[in-house]
Amino acid sequence: MSSVNLRHSVRAIILDEDNRILLCRFAIPEPAGTVVWATPGGGIEPGETPLAALSRELLEEIGLAVPADPPHVWHQEVVAPGYAEGYDGVINDYFLVRAAAFTPRGTLSDDQLAAEHISGMQWWHPHEIASCAGADLFSPRDLATPLTALITAGVPAVPIRLGL
Repeated sequence: MSSVNLRHSVRAIILDEDNRILLCRFAIPEPAGTVVWATPGGGIEPGETPLAALSRELLEEIGLAVPADPPHVWHQEVVAPGYAEGYDGVINDYFLVRAAAFTPRGTLSDDQLAAEHISGMQWWHPHEIASCAGADLFSPRDLATPLTALITAGVPAVPIRLGL
């Protein structure tokens, strides 16, 4: 039996003082026209710890320094061909970062962000995510549900397992 090649990634749930979450707009090339709003973050490089990867990704994408020990709140495993380019799927570990609202601007240029399919960033209230109509998707798909639970109940004792 062949092994499944999953991309290990870290992502940040960045909540501001109004419990808005910062999401990146990913314009996915296939199928053409697909837009997915997802938390900032990305792949863990060989030899890198999850927190080092999170720090690097957040500085690159949005210009935010990560606190020393952000709580690990969600865990997601998605096995789906095509979900992560060159992989059979992805493992996402999500960390909670509280920050005052800011205008995201990382060290990556607009061209570098575009190469990562990032075409914008926006602060969202959970109710805006829940009521969003149209073709845009969220990752995870039911983001408003675990996000509302996180805001209401606080940091879980162990990371919550998420679906697609």
